[in-house]
Amino acid sequence: MGVILEARALQRNFGGLVAVDSVSFAVEEGEIFGLIGPNGAGKSTLFNLMTGLTPASGGTFTFRGETLTGMPPHRIAALGIGRTFQNIRLFKGLTALENVRIARHSRTVTGLLGGVFGSGKSRMEELSVEKKAWKILALVGLADRGTELSDNFSYGEQRRLEIGRALALDPTVLLLDEPAAGMNAAEKQTLTGFIREIRARFNLTVLLIEHHVPLVMGLCDRIAVLNFGELIAIGSPAEVQKNPAVIEAYLGAE
Repeated sequence: MGVILEARALQRNFGGLVAVDSVSFAVEEGEIFGLIGPNGAGKSTLFNLMTGLTPASGGTFTFRGETLTGMPPHRIAALGIGRTFQNIRLFKGLTALENVRIARHSRTVTGLLGGVFGSGKSRMEELSVEKKAWKILALVGLADRGTELSDNFSYGEQRRLEIGRALALDPTVLLLDEPAAGMNAAEKQTLTGFIREIRARFNLTVLLIEHHVPLVMGLCDRIAVLNFGELIAIGSPAEVQKNPAVIEAYLGAE
């Protein structure tokens, strides 16, 4: 398949704090790639660097050979990189359907004037957007609640809706920041199957931050481990589990 994402000596400093310390790795197209590490290891900061929310202090990040470093978030999303957040960021006061439709509008071409004047092409696009949004809601198990406010959803339902909103961007790469947070064991098991399903259905490459280590070990093709901003291990789940540096990072030295 080949490399689809690559970080080269990626760095982020906040004053005297080094949050991401010269991290380099490559992600193969089509794989589910896990990113783990103790709290404060720099995982979410790395996602923010990759999606343009936080500027890099050094190094580069590329998508299919194109450098994304310094590119604004909306352009990165338009290239095909979608994401969810550690702290859920749905549009409050809007329905589930409206949340997905807003994301889907990034793929329309008629623009503001076409919408204002109600051109035929604009109306056709709106119908297409709504149809696609309903399909995505069905995929994430929320088709029967599309007209309800997202504020009223349970935590797990909001997580699924946020993934649906990311899928509305037609991403090539999907970044999931702690998607299993707040879920019980049964919900985590369902999530594992769901991630595999959307990877296959949408031909996605998936990057996953997750604290629930058994979920990561059972789901991911390869795993990278961060500790205090440094990459300390990368490899298959079996290789990472046996790595002495990883064991020390999680359990402490003897």
